[in-house]
Amino acid sequence: MARAWQHPFLNVFRHFRVDEWKRSAKQGDVAVVTDKTLKGAVYRIRGSVSAANYIQLPKSSTQSLGLTGRYLYVLFRPLPSKHFVIHLDVSSKDNQVIRVSFSNLFKEFKSTATWLQFPLVLEARTPQRDLVGLAPSGARWTCLQLDLQDVLLVYLNRCYGHLKSIRLCASLLVRNLYTSDLCFEPAISGAQWAKLPVTPMPREMAFPVPKGESWHDRYIHVRFPSESLKVPSKPIEKSCSPPEAVLLGPGPQPLPCPVASSKPVRFSVSPVVQTPSPTAQSGRAALAPRPFPEVSLSQERSDASNADGPGFHSLEPWAQLEASDIHTAAAGTHVLTHESAEVPVARTGSCEGFLPDPVLRLKGVIGFGGHGTRQALWTPDGAAVVYPCHAVIVVLLVDTGEQRFFLGHTDKVSALALDGSSSLLASAQARAPSVMRLWDFQTGRCLCLFRSPMHVVCSLSFSDSGALLCGVGKDHHGRTMVVAWGTGQVGLGGEVVVLAKAHTDFDVQAFRVTFFDETRMASCGQGSVRLWRLRGGVLRSCPVDLGEHHALQFTDLAFKQARDGCPEPSAAMLFVCSRSGHILEIDCQRMVVRHARRLLPTRTPGGPHPQKQTFSSGPGIAISSLSVSPAMCAVGSEDGFLRLWPLDFSSVLLEAEHEGPVSSVCVSPDGLRVLSATSSGHLGFLDTLSRVYHMLARSHTAPVLALAMEQRRGQLATVSQDRTVRIWDLATLQQLYDFTSSEDAPCAVTFHPTRPTFFCGFSSGAVRSFSLEAAEVLVEHTCHRGAVTGLTATPDGRLLFSSCSQGSLAQYSCADPQWHVLRVAADMVCPDAPASPSALAVSRDGRLLAFVGPSRCTVTVMGSASLDELLRVDIGTLDLASSRLDSAMAVCFGPAALGHLLVSTSSNRVVVLDAVSGRIIRELPGVHPEPCPSLTLSEDARFLLIAAGRTIKVWDYATQASPGPQVYIGHSEPVQAVAFSPDQQQVLSAGDAVFLWDVLAPTESDQSFPGAPPACKTGPGAGPLEDAASRASELPRQQVPKPCQASPPRLGVCARPPEGGDGTLSPSDEEGPCEESCDPEGLGQASGPPVLTEEEAGRAGDGAWAAAVGSWGLALPPRSPGQPREQWRAGQGRWCRCRGLRTVGARDTRNSGAPRTTYLASCKAFTPARVSCSPHSAKGTCPPPASGGWLRLKAVVGYSGNGRANMVWRPDTGFFAYTCGRLVVVEDLHSGAQQHWSGHSAEISTLALSHSAQVLASASGRSSTTAHCQIRVWDVSGGLCQHLIFPHSTTVLALAFSPDDRLLVTLGDHDGRTLALWGTATYDLVSSTRLPEPVHGVAFNPWDAGELTCVGQGTVTFWLLQQRGADISLQVRREPVPEAVGAGELTSLCYGAPPLLYCGTSSGQVCVWDTRAGRCFLSWEADDGGIGLLLFSGSRLVSGSSTGRLRLWAVGAVSELRCKGSGARSSSVFMEHELVLDGAVVSASFDDSVDMGVVGTTAGTLWFVSWAEGTSTRLISGHRSKVNEVVFSPGESHCATCSEDGSVRVWALASMELVIQFQVLNQSCLCLAWSPPCCGRPEQQRLAAGYGDGSLRIFSVSRTAMELKMHPHPVALTTVAFSTDGQTVLSGDKDGLVAVSHPCTGTTFRVLSDHQGAPISTICVTCKECEDLGVEGTDLWLAASGDQRVSVWASDWLRNHCELVDWLSFPMPATTETQGHLPPSLAAFCPWDGALLMYVGPGVYKEVIIYNLCQKQVVEKIPLPFFAMSLSLSPGTHLLAVGFAECMLRLVDCAMGTAQDFAGHDNAVHLCRFTPSARLLFTAARNEILVWEVPGL
Repeated sequence: MARAWQHPFLNVFRHFRVDEWKRSAKQGDVAVVTDKTLKGAVYRIRGSVSAANYIQLPKSSTQSLGLTGRYLYVLFRPLPSKHFVIHLDVSSKDNQVIRVSFSNLFKEFKSTATWLQFPLVLEARTPQRDLVGLAPSGARWTCLQLDLQDVLLVYLNRCYGHLKSIRLCASLLVRNLYTSDLCFEPAISGAQWAKLPVTPMPREMAFPVPKGESWHDRYIHVRFPSESLKVPSKPIEKSCSPPEAVLLGPGPQPLPCPVASSKPVRFSVSPVVQTPSPTAQSGRAALAPRPFPEVSLSQERSDASNADGPGFHSLEPWAQLEASDIHTAAAGTHVLTHESAEVPVARTGSCEGFLPDPVLRLKGVIGFGGHGTRQALWTPDGAAVVYPCHAVIVVLLVDTGEQRFFLGHTDKVSALALDGSSSLLASAQARAPSVMRLWDFQTGRCLCLFRSPMHVVCSLSFSDSGALLCGVGKDHHGRTMVVAWGTGQVGLGGEVVVLAKAHTDFDVQAFRVTFFDETRMASCGQGSVRLWRLRGGVLRSCPVDLGEHHALQFTDLAFKQARDGCPEPSAAMLFVCSRSGHILEIDCQRMVVRHARRLLPTRTPGGPHPQKQTFSSGPGIAISSLSVSPAMCAVGSEDGFLRLWPLDFSSVLLEAEHEGPVSSVCVSPDGLRVLSATSSGHLGFLDTLSRVYHMLARSHTAPVLALAMEQRRGQLATVSQDRTVRIWDLATLQQLYDFTSSEDAPCAVTFHPTRPTFFCGFSSGAVRSFSLEAAEVLVEHTCHRGAVTGLTATPDGRLLFSSCSQGSLAQYSCADPQWHVLRVAADMVCPDAPASPSALAVSRDGRLLAFVGPSRCTVTVMGSASLDELLRVDIGTLDLASSRLDSAMAVCFGPAALGHLLVSTSSNRVVVLDAVSGRIIRELPGVHPEPCPSLTLSEDARFLLIAAGRTIKVWDYATQASPGPQVYIGHSEPVQAVAFSPDQQQVLSAGDAVFLWDVLAPTESDQSFPGAPPACKTGPGAGPLEDAASRASELPRQQVPKPCQASPPRLGVCARPPEGGDGTLSPSDEEGPCEESCDPEGLGQASGPPVLTEEEAGRAGDGAWAAAVGSWGLALPPRSPGQPREQWRAGQGRWCRCRGLRTVGARDTRNSGAPRTTYLASCKAFTPARVSCSPHSAKGTCPPPASGGWLRLKAVVGYSGNGRANMVWRPDTGFFAYTCGRLVVVEDLHSGAQQHWSGHSAEISTLALSHSAQVLASASGRSSTTAHCQIRVWDVSGGLCQHLIFPHSTTVLALAFSPDDRLLVTLGDHDGRTLALWGTATYDLVSSTRLPEPVHGVAFNPWDAGELTCVGQGTVTFWLLQQRGADISLQVRREPVPEAVGAGELTSLCYGAPPLLYCGTSSGQVCVWDTRAGRCFLSWEADDGGIGLLLFSGSRLVSGSSTGRLRLWAVGAVSELRCKGSGARSSSVFMEHELVLDGAVVSASFDDSVDMGVVGTTAGTLWFVSWAEGTSTRLISGHRSKVNEVVFSPGESHCATCSEDGSVRVWALASMELVIQFQVLNQSCLCLAWSPPCCGRPEQQRLAAGYGDGSLRIFSVSRTAMELKMHPHPVALTTVAFSTDGQTVLSGDKDGLVAVSHPCTGTTFRVLSDHQGAPISTICVTCKECEDLGVEGTDLWLAASGDQRVSVWASDWLRNHCELVDWLSFPMPATTETQGHLPPSLAAFCPWDGALLMYVGPGVYKEVIIYNLCQKQVVEKIPLPFFAMSLSLSPGTHLLAVGFAECMLRLVDCAMGTAQDFAGHDNAVHLCRFTPSARLLFTAARNEILVWEVPGL
């Protein structure tokens, strides 16, 4: 709200009074001239030198404009044949000032970190190019619209803060400058924009256009950057900007051709404005723009258009809406309140939203008040009442009940005032600082928005003419303040002017401007009545002599008006009321009290009577408000009565009793009606003629929690925190019933679908039914122990469900009015979940029930009748890449035909799931910065409605490429519930009030649902599918029973056979020769004999490979070039041999068409951590030696969880191997000893162990030094590499040995798609085949070495190996996956008992195939996520999924089911055990009985699993994310590591076993320090850990607990260190601050800002040993920052002494980036010489600099091959360890001057640390840790 005074736009010249030159400056030839085109005064800036002739705002460079508007509008005209320059100084949110310059002097785009130069070229459309740059002779007035937010984001990746200064340099004419958050369209008139989704240019900013002429013919509009992120593929006809605005691409490239589109092209650098030459042809054809280079943006990008729509992942999350004006734009979401102020709507993304636009229109509001109930006014004609409803101002016609609205406030309205002619309405909102608005009362348009000098406005009063507005409030010190504004010019386009303001120490409760003199006012308050006068710009007041009434608490005042309406100043009387019952009549002329009366309660029935009493007569009636007409006085009191008195107060004329204290009264101008409001939220009026009281509005007095609608009677039920349940009539918005409970608060409500009954859940756990006919409680059930959180009924009204905060779920039968409980299940729903309308959801057909539970991370779907669990989705594991545990917030079902279940999550997204399988159908990311408590989908699945904070968002659900939601404002508090009316014609939203919206979209009778399955329905009583022989390729799909379930729940399945194919074989219709290629890419190998491969799929006319059903073919072995080609016809129903493979067989229309290119996350694909780097060839570089040398690799900590099948274990031999980066780690599980097999140049993707356990094959991806991936074949006994082959140009996805170990099959990834066979005798290539689609797994048949199977997208491919002599041929058969299995891909496979094949899918299904018949006969739902691993042995099957679940299945009866065909039922398959691990399962090995095994997960953990004991034990555990620090205990018994995954882990140094883990969720641990040995006993050792939120935590190692949490920094910590005595902690952050804190008390007693501006990279502390430094202190410490500066300090923290010893600055060249990262600045004290300091960092040379602190000079430099990324000095020897981004480690002997390099890491070695004894060296690259032993120590 701090910048609300700049909305909707700001006139910069007027605001800074450029004409006075006090706040701005001019230099050179600057003059005011009259322009004939604009017919007004403009500023002319001219001169030969641009830098010497300019206008500058503000005047001084030390000042700042502070303009926060996103868009800057410059209205200027270049002088002909001259140059001009526009300089803008823009400040980012991190306070970095960037200069942005536009000029026709610039020839090309240039940029630095602090300066952007854009060429703004104005050229004539002539063939000449030598005039480019100078303004043409016919230069026109131009509206230059600059999106400052986009300029900083796109070109510097910074967030826009504000505009600091502007300099306009010669030569140009400038009319004005404007800033705004709105994107205006200058060429659209008011009549035109009503039909277009655009915002017209305000009249003040617009250029004049003569009647009959076009705006574009006279002026130019340049928008930079443009609206769209994508280059338009075709001309855009709906123009919003002139056709002359086009853009230049980056760099000195030739100008592009003019574009017919009026929208400039995004991702270009300079705006080019083309002026048409006299010879230009008007009918010139549009030329398409040339494409621009792709630009990658960070996630901070705010208004990029989402081309994929809400159904797909977007780079840009939706930003939080912050609307503070009629026109507001925040983070890419344009909030527009139309001129009529009736529809608050927002568009996001591109400017073309879904239609209609807007789709909602506010129709009615149920509510009154909000901030208070004293603001209610009559209009001067008495026909309407004006009152606030929280943030909305409502005008209610009292005769018709029709409402209209004033929308724009973002907080509750605290004050209202209306002038005497119904022209101006003034309003103020409550939240400080208060923003005020002036409205045109007749049109509802906001005329002016301004910020009040008061912090809070309490009261407003207009003069009768509307020329003066007075307000009373509090300033930021809490003092009472009175302000007078001049508003006479607002209606004429002027601004509000502060005429005077004054502070007063007297209390002011009411303030009025007199009707007879606009310069006079009156106020009253505690003990004072004062008369005010405005004269000479000064407000003065004088008190009225109250005499004995000076101590009264006055509450309201009113002036008596003359009967004929003529002002009578001499007879003006003022009536003032008090809380004690006194009414004083004051003569304003004499300022004396003429009469004092007191109203006392009567002792007899009949009502009160007036009496003149003294103060000792007892308590009076507390009067809160009064209003005076010429004939009577209306008084409202706290006893709930409205009383009408004559002006002499002789007797009560009329009275009306209310349900609560009366807070406000107002007599209508004609004196016939009296408006009254109560503090209980009632608003009505008393008709004095008919003596009838009419209720206008009722309201809840607290936020509404839930709502429900009933269709037949058109009723609405609401529950609120005010402990009431209210029933409303939707047609009239009037309250019908009110149920109040003083002890039991209602929480949830729902109607019975057919009977006049509603159900309500309460905080005590009771669920009650209420009769709407008898208005009484019918039945009460108390089966819950906690507050009811959810309540819903089935559409047919037979069943009711409720949930409570203790986790129980209850089912009720509602077939008769005396409904009863059927079942109560404990621990079903998430406990302690807040009450929400979307806590429970029933499907539209009433068959399914969904809720969040049993934990926050899971959503469960049950059968509504049986309560059998059908589906459980783990929301917390849907996004495995996120370290934040996601949780579900609300659920809702889509239409029954759609089968969608929508879940809103805590990570601000809406996930659309298949309600049957649980697979993710689509996702709406970043729907709102806060979790959404309620969502609903319309019956036609067209609109998705979401409660998003204080707004309502509407998404076009049916359109996949929707540009984003429409956002509707109006609520001042978070919206708790949203719902469509039963007829789908209206929308209701509830929060602070209840809003009723009309849906403007036309109804569609036959709406098609997106993604709906084939049209086949299953009725409520549908049984199992019929067993028909014609459906042999289909199979029933049922839920597998768990051991705890008595009977398996059954789901109906709708499936039909594929058209055009039934699984049978047909002969080929076309054949052709096979291609012969010797290209290594085509062969899949680097060299070798020619290999025949299949033709690549996807060529013209050859796409049936992916669509063949039951087709057969083969891939051929190598043949000699002279061997003749042969062609064979494919026989039907048998294995066939065919040379020259072409497409054969019938087509499956289900899979025909364009091949799919999207891969699911559950597919078994290897995803390297990043592109692996290889060490450059340098002298001394070598792999880790097995013995000898300076270092010996001792241990590896970590496991590559991003690999696939990269762990092997043989329990019979004890062989256990896994991968970590480029290394194969062979570990003895008994002793923990490790062997390390190195040689790979990139990260290893997979492993395979031969059946004899004598050979291990490992495969890696490509590196920077090799064009192909590597496969290394190792001798297990000796650990030596026997063979090295290069099979594929892309990563190897899978390896497998044949059962007889004679063949090795390799499978390429989704890009390579190559299947290759190798003979293990010599490892020569036997055959290579290019696959037509991505394949996710391959396996040999363990019972037949000649059979091989692959699974992938929609098909299972069977390969038969036939050997004739030395040749091996492959025969192929492809079988489609039946539709009943689901739409997911096959991701894993394993062979079972002959002839069974088990396959897992990405949707969690396991299907079983008969390999002999080539058909799938059984499937079951094995998991919620994709099945990535299957293992079979005996009669048991192990499945591992992406959800982390490892399940053991009993499948012994599956073989018998094979004979039943499609009649097979999955009820014979049982799940025996289940374990949930810490990540997706990627590898596993089990013994023959499947009793125990080892399992690897994506979290980098290897688990030992024992099914017998039901346990999982952690074997290998590495960090999941980057390791940031390694520290050691003083005794060197333990070490500790910290990581970006938020964990701090303590390891036993001898065995490297994990001992302790401290985990902080949703935070990254960035630095770590272990307390020194002198701080106490060993059991008192502590760890200090710094986190990304600026917090510092102290952990006790002995007690394994956190001792203290402090917050010394506002930003992320980068380094931390203990003082030498351990009593002080030094910490540095990314802003360059160093904080000194006490680890015991948590207090920060000193902050050093010497390095501010650059992150602190190192803090090193040592004992002060060198006495020659000339300073005092016990510690010597240094701090190094990212700007190559090192400071050295001496300190004694016990005496609070700290003194700077030395300051070092090192130069840095322009470019020193290494592998995309800037090398850090690192420094350390030399442990063997206390006077030396070593430094590495970006510099002119790659070197280690040794600096002598005593001599104050550099004494030595050690050259390095690359820039250093890490540094460590050995305490015991003169060894120096340096890590490089080139994956290399160098060890330097500083004494001998020699060095040796070591390889082994797969990423940049960003961390290296010697242990205190110098016997070990730890190095880290990303999440892998290598432990090196230093021999000889």
